[in-house]
Amino acid sequence: MRNLAFGLALVAALSWGLLPLALRLVVPSMDIGTITWCRFVFAAVCVGLFLAQRRQLPDPRPLAARLRLLLLVSIVGITLNYTLFALGVRLTSPATAQIVTQLANLFLLLGGLLVFRERFSGVQWLGVGVLVTGLGLFFNRRLLSLFDGRTPLGWGVAALTLGALAWAAYVLAQKRLLREWSSSQLLWLLYVGGALLLTPVVHLQELRGLTAVQGYALLFCGCNTLVAYGAYAEAMKLGEVARISATITISPLFTLLGGALTASRWPALAVAEAPGLLALLGACAVVAGSALCALGSAAARTRPLRGQVRNPAGGVP
Repeated sequence: MRNLAFGLALVAALSWGLLPLALRLVVPSMDIGTITWCRFVFAAVCVGLFLAQRRQLPDPRPLAARLRLLLLVSIVGITLNYTLFALGVRLTSPATAQIVTQLANLFLLLGGLLVFRERFSGVQWLGVGVLVTGLGLFFNRRLLSLFDGRTPLGWGVAALTLGALAWAAYVLAQKRLLREWSSSQLLWLLYVGGALLLTPVVHLQELRGLTAVQGYALLFCGCNTLVAYGAYAEAMKLGEVARISATITISPLFTLLGGALTASRWPALAVAEAPGLLALLGACAVVAGSALCALGSAAARTRPLRGQVRNPAGGVP
């Protein structure tokens, strides 16, 4: 069972690692809102059919006013996260997007500290230090550009950081909602809600302008959420929370590797941020710091109830 759980966790990490590469192929030809809407609709239809077959479609109408507000916060949070992540990929690169998104784990820990009065363990403090140091090393040649609002890199990192913050808000809000529904039921509501929010800005005519490669990349983006979250859910049922959470944090390494292997065919995927040893060490440090944060928090938790799934560290949409 442990080997199967580890294998499923690797599938989830690989899926999330390849996601920004696929997005990078699509974003030059499609509006960010339209891409996210397509992903939400695809996932909502698939999950909805699954739940309808089992007569488990959720009904949010009986919810108390406070829980409806939390549901709205979750919908807005996940929609902003998906949208800003895609925008960050457009303005920077897949590797940068995946690395900066690891801040979501830090924001989630800080949110737990403020909202639920949780405490940082020594391992978590070490993880925060390693993560922040890794970010500095990764951007060692372009640190000044991060704070320059005139550069795409500066705007892209700002969008990714806000997206990571939105993800943390979504996770904190949905923590209470998981008492009402299973993770698949809640995700269906979030996908439907996100699609409704984005409908006014959708431009479906852009689908006609996609090349065959871009069409397959968009389809992969739609399938990615289903495969990644499905594999992650099964891994969490079969394995230890701490180890699975730590395994998921290696997704940036798959992004770096995928970009390096495919850059000759698709130059847009080139890993321009990591030409030197310091940047590569920085990427590894970010992964290690995020894993330490996950180990420090997840090790103390009990395994989730059947049907309830915790969100992966790192905030990959």
